[in-house]
Amino acid sequence: MSQRSADAIDVAIIGGGHNGLVCACYLAAAGLRVEVFERRHVVGGAAVTEEFHPGFRNSTASYTVSLLHPQVIRDLRLKEHGLRVVLRPFSNFLPLPDGRYFKLGGPREQRDAEVSKFSQRDVERLPHYYQRIEAVADVLRDVVLQTPPNVGGGLTDVVRAAGLGGRLRRLDMPQRRDLLELFTRSAGELLDDWFEGEPLKAAFGFDAVVGNFASPYTPGSAYVLLHHAFGEVEGQRGVWGHAIGGMGAITQAMAAQARALGVRIHTQSAVAQVKTRARRAHGVVLQDGREIEARCVAANVNPKLLFMQMVEASALDEDFRTRMRRWKCGSATLRMNVALSELPDFDCLPGAQPQPHHRSGIIFAPSLAYMERAHQDARQHGWSREPIVEMLIPSTVDDTLAPPGAHVASLFCQHFAPELPDGCGWDAHREAAADAVIDVVDRHAPNFRRSVLARKILTPLDLERDFGLIGGDIFHGALSLDQLFSARPVLGHADYRMPLHGLYLCGSGAHPGGGVTGLPGRNAAREILRDLKRRRRP
Repeated sequence: MSQRSADAIDVAIIGGGHNGLVCACYLAAAGLRVEVFERRHVVGGAAVTEEFHPGFRNSTASYTVSLLHPQVIRDLRLKEHGLRVVLRPFSNFLPLPDGRYFKLGGPREQRDAEVSKFSQRDVERLPHYYQRIEAVADVLRDVVLQTPPNVGGGLTDVVRAAGLGGRLRRLDMPQRRDLLELFTRSAGELLDDWFEGEPLKAAFGFDAVVGNFASPYTPGSAYVLLHHAFGEVEGQRGVWGHAIGGMGAITQAMAAQARALGVRIHTQSAVAQVKTRARRAHGVVLQDGREIEARCVAANVNPKLLFMQMVEASALDEDFRTRMRRWKCGSATLRMNVALSELPDFDCLPGAQPQPHHRSGIIFAPSLAYMERAHQDARQHGWSREPIVEMLIPSTVDDTLAPPGAHVASLFCQHFAPELPDGCGWDAHREAAADAVIDVVDRHAPNFRRSVLARKILTPLDLERDFGLIGGDIFHGALSLDQLFSARPVLGHADYRMPLHGLYLCGSGAHPGGGVTGLPGRNAAREILRDLKRRRRP
């Protein structure tokens, strides 16, 4: 066996996104020597805050807080490093084509009054729906903290599977049936069974298509709806918040904790290759040619990017490479930030002065049928001419982002196919696609287009080029049944350990998947520490 270099580090982490930073913090807290290598000029991955127009800053890609796990916040002392999150006054505001509007969230009396505008029956059923979803989400909140069992694995995996069975036994039979439905049925079918009012179904159905290039009636889309139900902010479940200073405030707090623990963070240090020898990872090679020796490597990148570009084909068996080649990516999302001279003046709720609905998630998609048409249009034309749009205006709760009297808005838009049918590519269609988004908003707030001072557009291609999100996939891989839990990223390697000894996956391509949770990084660190402790034993 070759002697390890005296200056070798314990763990080299590829990618300084939030999961990479979380992984680094847990490892360093255990006394390991850890270094993070980030391709961009700033750490944070897709969770960063950047100036996109003079005087205007905003979260560049990831844009809202709910899934960041409370244990990660506590363990990494993020509040002590300046993280502050404020809540939305209510969850969602939907302007409707007939001039009415719908608000979801807030106090129960207000919520019931809104729901009753479209169905009194839905008022009675809504608490039962929340109860059923919450019962399943409660069990899965435990599951996301655990390492999934590997199918066909050893004793450890048998124990993990038994533990999972114990958690599922907490559910009564109706709840187990609910769980099965949430994993297999479409969100549209589920919501049609529960409710009558189209705006209420649309408000819930939006979560099922976020980052999911699918119709709300695609089988399995109900799970994506459930995935977004796990979150909480400041101890309140099912709510959303804004990090003061944008999403970069989260990752800057993580980076501060990492540095305090002795982690070295290298920016503008792209990793070109994982060093391998005898089917073991033993470091990384940077694009500038530098070689870094490490006892092990943790990758916070899309698994397709890792195994198709960073690991030599000869180091992997052909079946694994074939499955990674088929790893499904493509959120079909377009992300845009706009600088505004004034707030949107909605026809249904007039006024450009700040109002509660300006501080909510504003969804432009009045029905499940609208969402289905948007998906079909994107399949045929490459992007929907009437896309699904969620708009947040964080400057209404955070005056650090824009000059006095002005505002910034985040627009998160579906459906925009990763690859266009005409062969032209996204660079040729970026502005036209952004115009389609502006048209949707302007239809409900006629002052919107003229209030736009500047815009920063990220097509699926831009998301791939700028952040390494293959196909623009915000989750590092679709959250479909064949890419979840023990199958994420592939059967036999759900425990964060990849086919090469010493190589681990710590990003969203591992369990429990995407969103700014920090859990893949936390869980992967736990398994790395277990392995390194075993190696130290005589």
